[in-house]
Amino acid sequence: MPLITYRDRDVLLVPSILAADFAQLGNEVRAADAAGADWFQADIMDGRFVPNISFGPLVVAALRPHTTRLLDCHLMILEPERYVDDFVKAGAGQITVHAEACLHLHSVVHQIKAYGIRAGVALTPATPLSAVEEIIDDLDLLLIMSVNPGFGGQHFIPHSLDKLRRARALLDAHGSQALLQVDGGIAADTIRDVVAAGATSLVAGSAVFGHKDGVEAAINSLRHALVDLA
Repeated sequence: MPLITYRDRDVLLVPSILAADFAQLGNEVRAADAAGADWFQADIMDGRFVPNISFGPLVVAALRPHTTRLLDCHLMILEPERYVDDFVKAGAGQITVHAEACLHLHSVVHQIKAYGIRAGVALTPATPLSAVEEIIDDLDLLLIMSVNPGFGGQHFIPHSLDKLRRARALLDAHGSQALLQVDGGIAADTIRDVVAAGATSLVAGSAVFGHKDGVEAAINSLRHALVDLA
């Protein structure tokens, strides 16, 4: 069940497993699923596009039996087109690539869609929306990074709100049904502002898996923060 419906748009909560306890990954994901997570995001980092290394298709495949929810593989890697097939086989229902990492972005988006799954494009804080204007009609999701990618637990960059508003206007002007996702620093104290700015998919890592009272309390806290917006 979506967190809320705001201005006739469902708002989805997407926990990032990067913040989960990897020794208990299956249990963590099952707990978040039961508490009301809509999707799960797997943050794939290569140590080249971003200054960190996370995990690859084997972890995604191991996670797949623990939830029926969509798995969105956020590829923070160079040459993502080389690994699309691997992540599809691992169980990805959506693959999100970075505009900055793709020499031929249109081609990569359609490579993903050819598998019959959803395709998203992410923009880092310094990348303008013009990077996706020519392919906006091809997207199932537009991800606005509200931190610089590479590490969890960062603080939300405030001027991301203006970028979200402009992204919302761009999608609406094209009549796009693509989700507008935001990732980075999403917690109870930022969630209202990003939804009011037009976000419809909220990635939260530390705010879900790092909550002192557990995953269910974390998701309830995020839902409570949005009550007055619904």
